[in-house]
Amino acid sequence: MTSPQAIPGGLRPDTPTVLVKIFGKDRPGITAGLFETLAPYGVDVIDIEQLVTRGRITLCALVSAPSRGGDEGEMRATVHAWAESMRLEAEIISGKGDNRPRGTGRSHVTVLGHPLTAESTAAIAAAITSNDGNIDRIFRLAKYPVTAVEFDVSGTATAQLRTSLALEAARHRIDVAVVSSGLQRRAQRLVVMDVDSTLIQDEVIELFAAHAGCEAEVAEITARAMRGELDFEQSLHARVDLLAGLDASVVDKVRKEIRLTPGARTLVRTLKRLGYQVGVVSGGFTQVTDALQESLGLDFASANTLEIADGKLTGRVVGEIVDRAGKARLLRRFADEAGVPLAQTVAIGDGANDLDMLNAAGLGVAFNAKPVVREAAHTAVTVPFLDTVLYLLGVTREEVEAAETAD
Repeated sequence: MTSPQAIPGGLRPDTPTVLVKIFGKDRPGITAGLFETLAPYGVDVIDIEQLVTRGRITLCALVSAPSRGGDEGEMRATVHAWAESMRLEAEIISGKGDNRPRGTGRSHVTVLGHPLTAESTAAIAAAITSNDGNIDRIFRLAKYPVTAVEFDVSGTATAQLRTSLALEAARHRIDVAVVSSGLQRRAQRLVVMDVDSTLIQDEVIELFAAHAGCEAEVAEITARAMRGELDFEQSLHARVDLLAGLDASVVDKVRKEIRLTPGARTLVRTLKRLGYQVGVVSGGFTQVTDALQESLGLDFASANTLEIADGKLTGRVVGEIVDRAGKARLLRRFADEAGVPLAQTVAIGDGANDLDMLNAAGLGVAFNAKPVVREAAHTAVTVPFLDTVLYLLGVTREEVEAAETAD
């Protein structure tokens, strides 16, 4: 026979329940002590939540009404006496049924601030409410190098919420990412990054140009291309032409000059530990991306290739051009080879030639990007630490550090 307090799908709405809330200075044994105190009354545990903030514990337990050992009044008196002996506060509320079911339409909202102010947090919470969303849970993902918190939200569509919160993010100069909740967030994924000014701090062609003595000319063409003012392929050929005659030994020199973006190694290492596959696509050159693939253990890499003949750069590129459309094409190709649905891919980039890739991915992240890219991407990161992207995936700083320490 089915118990009157336990039916398929959960508790009956009219079943008597008791919410026990304990708060005060944290110390070992509080959780065990509460449930040892409740055990003689034969209660069933329906829900538990516990939080410790700066040494203060809040412990909530939703339990069924006593089935033995005395009535609810006696149980209340016993819990209060135990709490007083532990120098804790206790609040006990009678009610019926389980927690209110979460609404349909569930999202994870990740907020990054440097710092995260009360004003910006209020604005995000108010925007969630104005979109008929309910905040079910909030917890901190990281306290440095940025403050990162995640809101679990239900009751509103992810796309609608993303649009609304993007406006608040721009207004308060914080970063906000909104992704759908569900099993896909925990599934194996593919992350594909741009290279210049994303994975690395440099523009590779400008490093080559420095050795050719044409930095100013190349930098101007690069800037116009990244702003979307020039056709990428034409600008690529124009810039590479200026390198004609350079000795091929310059390739090794440029490789040594490359500076990884802060957090790049941590990002890739952590993603690989999680079972993700990681790739790069670049409007730069395979002479650099091949070395990055080897040193970082990347699964995929594709870029343009500088032609070298008789030990000299010819000023030409060979093979298929990796441009704006090419980056999106390569994202799809990598996803197919990795066996990962496009909806479970993450793309990261900073320039206009990354836009097609960012829009094609399940989550497109504009990293310290130009305004036109920030406005078009799903979300933006405006702090100079590439590993903050991990927080958008629900990975906490503590988890990252624990994995680093274990190795």
